[in-house]
This record gives sequence, structure tokens and C-alpha cells, in this order.
Amino acid sequence: MTERTRAVTSADRRATAQAGRQMAGIDYLRAMAGGTVPAPPSLLLIGAGLGTIEPGRIMMTLVPGEHHDNPLGTVHGGMIATLLDSVMGCAMHSMLPAGRGYTTLEFKMNFLRPVGDRTGVVTAEGVTVHVGRQSAEAEGKLRDATGKI
Repeated sequence: MTERTRAVTSADRRATAQAGRQMAGIDYLRAMAGGTVPAPPSLLLIGAGLGTIEPGRIMMTLVPGEHHDNPLGTVHGGMIATLLDSVMGCAMHSMLPAGRGYTTLEFKMNFLRPVGDRTGVVTAEGVTVHVGRQSAEAEGKLRDATGKI
């Protein structure tokens, strides 16, 4: 068996969060994508990249790797859940003014097929369904390079 090492370097999460509280959500996400605000450690850890950033709609990509695998050699469902929670949360965050935050209250997923190293790049899309004063709802989808869910 060959041992592997994966190192992840991230910025101080408190400083990053402080910067986020001072900006409208959409501006914060755009600053993150532009590199003027560091990405959160969770995205760095799984290797997700920000793509489309629009009010109420966020896309991220992920290249499945062995560091995402479950014991059966396919991407662990928790990795997919993290990616989808991230795009849905960011979609909601893109609609918030400076100083407002969010947290996930409920999360439900249906898995349709496995994701593995032969799947290629996957794209997660989060879209807001409703954004109210106290709660919001978003939906997310994960697609492979051919557009298949």
C-alpha cells in the first residue's frame, strides 16, 4: 500500500468571516472568487472552486479525487453533501445585505448514481427558491461534464 499526504493551507477563518460581515453577500462571494478575500477552509479542504456568481445563483466545480473516496472507491456522500450545502448556502448569502448571516436549518438529499474518478469534473448549482426575513429556501443539483444529474 502506498501512503498519501494531502496538505491544505488556509487563512485565519476569523479574519475572513470578519471581512464577510462588512460586505454585502454578493460582494463577499465575488471578492472570494477574485482572490481578495480567502476562500473558506471547507472549500479548500475538498478542493471546490467557485464559478458562476449571480444574485440567488451560485455554481462550484469539483474534480473527484481519491481523497474524496468512501471505502468502495466512489465519492463519499458527505463530500457531495458539503458541496451542495455550500452552493445553496452561498446562493442565499448572495442575496443578503452586509452584516447578515445564515445557517443551514434543514437539508435533504437524494442520490441518483455514484460519482467517481471516471465521472470527471462535476458542477454543483445552488439557486434560491425563497428568501424571507427569517428563513430562506434553496435547491441544489450536481451535474457531470455531460450535464447529467
